[in-house]
Amino acid sequence: MATQMRRSGPGEGRPGQQGGPGGQQGGKKKFFYRRKRVCKFCVEKIEYIDFKDVKTLQQFIPERGKILPRRISGTCALHQRKLQNAIKRARIAALLPFATD
Repeated sequence: MATQMRRSGPGEGRPGQQGGPGGQQGGKKKFFYRRKRVCKFCVEKIEYIDFKDVKTLQQFIPERGKILPRRISGTCALHQRKLQNAIKRARIAALLPFATD
């Protein structure tokens, strides 16, 4: 016995969801446009990230003390690696904390 599976179209399926995103029925869809983040170091043409420049490094470390990932900080891959090394060196030199309570 073959049973047919029915595909649900827009507005069908899960209860509580009607139409497209946000529960809209018909009309125009609102698109959320996120501007692409640019690397701060590329814009300012900084080639060397100094581990002694604590003020700059603290912008890439939240209160917990972790290093922000690229997708959140917006740095390019090259500068993210340099930033990571600078933060690790600053931690060893006791300029930045490893972790906070």
